[in-house]
Formats: sequence, structure tokens, C-alpha cells
Amino acid sequence: MTDQQPAANPWLTPAQPRREDVPLVLGAHTFTSRLFVGTGKYADLATMRDALDASGTECVTVAVRRLSLGVPQGKTLLDYLDTRRYRLLPNTAGCFDADSAIRTARLGREAGMSELVKLEVLGDPDTLLPDPVGTLEAAKVLVKEGFTVLCYTSDDPVLAKRLEDLGCAAVMPAGAPIGSGLGILNRNNLSIILERARVPVLVDAGVGTASDVSIAMELGADGVLLNTGIALAKDPVCMARAMRLACEAGRLAWLAGRMGSRRYASASSPMQGRIGIAGD
Repeated sequence: MTDQQPAANPWLTPAQPRREDVPLVLGAHTFTSRLFVGTGKYADLATMRDALDASGTECVTVAVRRLSLGVPQGKTLLDYLDTRRYRLLPNTAGCFDADSAIRTARLGREAGMSELVKLEVLGDPDTLLPDPVGTLEAAKVLVKEGFTVLCYTSDDPVLAKRLEDLGCAAVMPAGAPIGSGLGILNRNNLSIILERARVPVLVDAGVGTASDVSIAMELGADGVLLNTGIALAKDPVCMARAMRLACEAGRLAWLAGRMGSRRYASASSPMQGRIGIAGD
């Protein structure tokens, strides 16, 4: 035996990232997990609890207008969430005009959940796409009232920039329509938003499986918010863990900096210095 320690196994030691990673900061809140998970659509509250645990999330979204749905009489969803472990992110889901979204955000703060708010002002019940005019109107009011506004938006780079200029703490472009599971449909627009943004960009909506999360993170998203992809999976707890690992893997891939793509093949082994063979 010697005092020298054995060399680390290169297959077990992650490569040093090209960029130095830092925690995600949203207003006065700091997160190490970049996965944000919703609390709706689960078959039961026990499954929700276990899925949240498996996801590794530090922040869960709560629809303020639906706090009592699917829970025993006299209870609310908040009775089943450990607020010592999770930061609550009240959202204005189900609001179709600026006034109702503003009132809902105020209700969430008055209920003691948080000054954080995921702002949604929807345009119509079929697509659940945001109403850009109502979204801008509500965001302007809530920012002035001291809310930390994380704003759901379409993948429109112009609208995303205007929300940032209003003072939103983060913009949250949809990967695809809410609950569709279609994944990241417009990588080009999302890349433009990411390129221009000076605030965190969280991909929100449309995520169906782990690869969708990884793609968003590899593009440079600061985080991903999802709900249906976990809640409606055949095994929500298993899917939650998959989403967690995909988020971490995608972030590491972005930090590492991927190789450039090529149209034609490029040999993995260099040709220089190769051993000559008769007839070469």
C-alpha cells in the first residue's frame, strides 16, 4: 500500500463544464433545481406528493382559483404541500382578462403563498394561448405592485422582449400548447428569445417527455416548468425522476458546449501519425 490515491475513474468523473454554473435567481428567490412542477391533474394527492419528491423540484405551482379542487372537504391543496421544502408559485390559471388575473395574483399574495406569481392571461379556451394585450396590461400593474412576475407568453420574441422591458423577473414562452405534450415546436423562435433575453427564460407548457426537457435546456433555457407530462404519465413518479435527470443532463450539455454539426462524416481517430500498411 502507498499513500498515493488512485486516479479517478474518468467514466465516473464529470468533465469540467466550459461555463461556470450558478444558481437560478428569480427576484429575491434562489433555486438550485431548474425544474418547476405543477400540482394539477394527478390521480390522487399521494401520487402528487411522491412525484414532487422524485422530481427534485424546489418550486411548485398552485392554481389560486383551484385550491379546493380534488381535495377532501374542509381542506385545500396547501394542506398537502410542505412549504418548508417547496417554494409556492401561485398562478393565475383560468383567467381570460387582465382584471381577473390581477385579482387572482393579489389573492394568492394575501393568502400568504408568495409575492411570486406565474402570470397567465389566456386568449381563448381552445388553444389556451396567451392574450398578448391582456398579458402586457396585467404584467405592468403587478410589477408596479411589487410582485415578482414570471410571465407565460407565446414564443413571440417581440412580446417576450416587451414583457422583460416592463420588469418581469422571467419570461416563460410555451414550447407547445398547454397540456398538448407536443414538445418544443419552434426551436428557432425559442433560440431568438434566449439570445436576446436579459432575464431568465423558463420554457413553460407542452412538454411531454424527458427528451423535451433536455432539448429546452440544451438550447440554453434557464429552466422548465411542466405539469401534465408528469401527472398523466402511466407512472408519474418514474416520469418525474426522468424529467429531473433530463433537466440536469440538458443543463450540463449546454454548459459543456456541444460540438459543431457537419454535413459529412469525420473520423474519430486522426489520420496523422497512423501506422503505415504495405500497399498504402
